Amino acid sequence: MPAPVGASPKMRGSAIATALKHADRITRTGFADAQDFGALDRLAEMLAPLDELELVILFVSPLADIDTLSANAARQLAPAQVVGCTTAGEIGSNGYTDGEIVAIGLPRSHFCARVLRIDDLDHYDGQQQIDQIIRNRNDMARETPDWTSEFAFLLVDGLSVKEDALTADLAPGLGPVPLFGGSAGDGTDFGATYVLCNGIARRNAAVLLQIRSNCPIKVFNTDHLVPSTQRMVVTGANPARRLVHEINAEPAAREYARLLGKDPEQLTSFTFAAHPLVVRIGGQHHVRAIQQVAENGDLVFFSAIDEGVVLTLAEPLDMIAHLDHALTGLSAQQTPDVILACDCLLRRMEAQQKQLTPQISALLAAHRTVGFCTYGEQVNSIHVNQTLTGVAIYPPSATDTGQRS
Repeated sequence: MPAPVGASPKMRGSAIATALKHADRITRTGFADAQDFGALDRLAEMLAPLDELELVILFVSPLADIDTLSANAARQLAPAQVVGCTTAGEIGSNGYTDGEIVAIGLPRSHFCARVLRIDDLDHYDGQQQIDQIIRNRNDMARETPDWTSEFAFLLVDGLSVKEDALTADLAPGLGPVPLFGGSAGDGTDFGATYVLCNGIARRNAAVLLQIRSNCPIKVFNTDHLVPSTQRMVVTGANPARRLVHEINAEPAAREYARLLGKDPEQLTSFTFAAHPLVVRIGGQHHVRAIQQVAENGDLVFFSAIDEGVVLTLAEPLDMIAHLDHALTGLSAQQTPDVILACDCLLRRMEAQQKQLTPQISALLAAHRTVGFCTYGEQVNSIHVNQTLTGVAIYPPSATDTGQRS
């Protein structure tokens, strides 16, 4: 890991400018160099006063010393609960960025939160989690009876291969409460991903944030892909490891490459970003993205896959126009105070490949979007890929500013 360095004058100036810019906002945001020894001090200044915060969420570049940062953050950002995860890139004050810590603080005057930590994704008790989710909802309703907005935000180890089962297991406890989320990342290394919760960075773990607010909210998800007529059938797979051995009774990587008219030895992450696969679930198409080619020619997927699944090759629409339409739609009636977003790594790679990164970043910044790039996204009870999902949080009206009891 590179040695930590001091924050540049540009970063310090950016921190001051951002603090001033967000002085009249409901939510608070902070940004710091992940390798800066003083990163948490800078974040504390930008999120202050800390004793007003219910919750702080951190999206942390894998360049940071994760264990040390997690422990120090719980102390330096107290008394708020501190949660977060590692990233495959961050969404900061100017859009896409790398090597940063992005923080969002939710004040107690507008947000009530419960944190449900799941330490072992191989052995958790699903019914126990559901029961706790219901208790949390009831507790928050009693604490803030006049507040009506609710959403759930799930952060999960992006290499756990457990996101599909976990989201499905938690859904019954949430009932009508909308859920979105993201899978923790490790840049493009796929080595180790971490979920942070109150001082400890964990692998094979997840954190569910249940949030109630007097701010209007809108949970959303969007992708710019449309299914083509090119279909293929998974004829050999290992669902537990998200491996596909065969497509159309042929070696998986070779057959996928043949259908694209490409050399199977030249398949890269950029290929997968440009030529995603979708599966039809409940009348809608959801992306089943390929992570990489294994040494034996198997295809490793980011989400659930099984034998007999029919995959359809998808074609991308204009990425900029589609994103502009989606984010502008969130501001149709009122400008969000912030948009908290989880954006798939493959979307970012597609933007990079098509040299659209500056334009995408400008759109994200213009619409007050912060968050992180993921190894997968959660939408209610489904784990998906190559999707932008999140929540738009709006300022409350004059009649919705009741205080917590």
